[in-house]
Amino acid sequence: MTNALPTALNLPMVDPLPEATQKYFDVCQDKLGLVPNVLKAYAFDIDKLNVFTAMYNDLMLADSGLTKLEREMIAVVVSSVNKCFYCLTAHGAAVRELSGDPKLGEMLVMNWRVADLNHRQRAMLGFAEKMTKASAEIAEWDREALRDAGFSERDIWDIANVAGFFNMTNRVASATDMRPNDEYHAQAR
Repeated sequence: MTNALPTALNLPMVDPLPEATQKYFDVCQDKLGLVPNVLKAYAFDIDKLNVFTAMYNDLMLADSGLTKLEREMIAVVVSSVNKCFYCLTAHGAAVRELSGDPKLGEMLVMNWRVADLNHRQRAMLGFAEKMTKASAEIAEWDREALRDAGFSERDIWDIANVAGFFNMTNRVASATDMRPNDEYHAQAR
């Protein structure tokens, strides 16, 4: 990538940003210390940005039987299968921060099976991986394994939706050569 845009596409952000968007970006800057490049990438079209952020915020931040860490773990495992540089970097940093364990973030990026995970987490990540590699092969016994690990019907819905969302975003990020913010690389190490 040879320009300052967050992707290889020449799609600059709307300038000036609408007031509500600028306020959202300011909140990101205050809370995260940065405005994620994925938001900047979508900011060429405010309607698309709003849809993206609404879905992300609902899946990753709203009430769920899944913890924020578990949702980030799914993001990393899906992104590892898809080899998405942006999401591995950004969500790997989130796993390190939320878990307080820099090794966990790296293990999930490289091979989640080597991480010290409980039965619930292994079932969840196995399901997310299978959904990423071969979603048409998901069968009732896969959902039953999640139930046996303590997940509710709603939790299974949330696992599937988080995994599905990151399968979509991984493909968009890879196809557009979206680059993570440099700050992610050093976070929570």
